[in-house]
Amino acid sequence: MLGAGAAAQPQGSDLAPLDARLAAIAPHVVAWRRDLHAHPELSGQEVRTAALVAGHLRRLGLEVKTGVGGLGVVGLLRGGLPGSKVVALRADMDALPVAEATNLPFASQQTGRYQGAQVPVMHACGHDGHTAMLMGVAELLAGLRAQLPGTVKFIFQPAEEGLADLPSTAADSWGARAMVEEGVLERPKVDAVFGLHLSPNLASGLLGVRGGPMLAGADSLRITVRGRGTHGGAPWAGVDPIVVAAQIVTGLQTIVSRQLNISHEPAVLSISSIHGGNRENVLPDSVEMRGTLRSFDEEMREDAKRRIVTTAESIAAASGAQASVSFGPTTYAVTDNPRELLARMMPSLQRASGDRVIELPKISASEDFSEYQKQVPGLFFILGATPPGKTPQNAPPNHAPEFDFDEGAMRLGVKALATLALDFLVQP
Repeated sequence: MLGAGAAAQPQGSDLAPLDARLAAIAPHVVAWRRDLHAHPELSGQEVRTAALVAGHLRRLGLEVKTGVGGLGVVGLLRGGLPGSKVVALRADMDALPVAEATNLPFASQQTGRYQGAQVPVMHACGHDGHTAMLMGVAELLAGLRAQLPGTVKFIFQPAEEGLADLPSTAADSWGARAMVEEGVLERPKVDAVFGLHLSPNLASGLLGVRGGPMLAGADSLRITVRGRGTHGGAPWAGVDPIVVAAQIVTGLQTIVSRQLNISHEPAVLSISSIHGGNRENVLPDSVEMRGTLRSFDEEMREDAKRRIVTTAESIAAASGAQASVSFGPTTYAVTDNPRELLARMMPSLQRASGDRVIELPKISASEDFSEYQKQVPGLFFILGATPPGKTPQNAPPNHAPEFDFDEGAMRLGVKALATLALDFLVQP
């Protein structure tokens, strides 16, 4: 029982009721995941997914609010025992503009609108699994409602990957930030929030976590180099922005390698897209470059951004060109796990996993779960899910067209989230 008996043992809730119920729920979690995988929706377009989630939560008898921060869904489960604590659990729902190459029987055949074009869509990051798992947690805990001391808030978030069909200069709030701005952590006020992310590159059965900075902050950047177009056979008659852009790319690499103190924290700066010109004998007027900055320290992040601007503008000016630098709209703060909260909840992760929790190195991927952590204590961890026949070393990573994960690992994900929620509620 999770009632008075659980309250008397603050080290953790009784997991026996979870294990018994989880055995019955696990097949439904797999079925939901496959349905969601076959019907992915891009960021900000999760209409079907949101309706599926909301319908499930209503059938469980939860208080449900839709349209939060766009297409976000929030379910509220009020426990039957006295308790003032509120714990939130979060899952993201959006897919990516990726053409699936898994050959799964439930592989996506869907398309969606991305940056003005119709593109293939795939759940290439495991958000289908995240959504299915949190639906399973909701069903698990709803069945224990009478024994819950406090309230559980289920946050199903759209647009974690950024809005899909807005120009790259758009500055509107999206994803976690939009939900926070619309009060998702208020009414009732959340005391702590927990979330996870699947990874095929961590062995199934393992949970990975670290205290302090865990996932990088990210800033998208755009650099436009303006020269003066001319004939390709007479470059001296104009200002070649392609050569200037090449020099800027080279110069930017010295920011991390020679200017930032990466013995303090790591950083990554990558230019991943260059566009300029359309004919072999015509030098264009301008070149546009896009890239990403990843960092784990706010002061270093701001320093790097200043250096990017100075480097691009100075190199362009030396050649008679102009460079303009802008950051965003895609920005993510560092996902930073409070060490005190991790210490409190580590026994819960250990009990749920059979003591199979490892400390991860810093990860240069980013997550907007950090927006919740800015407001309330939040703990984010990685669920190992290497697909059958693969190893963590050779499994296609998140965002790859061949990405897949071990569906059996979702059972541990459900158990871990439910255990964290229950233990947090019963702790003094």
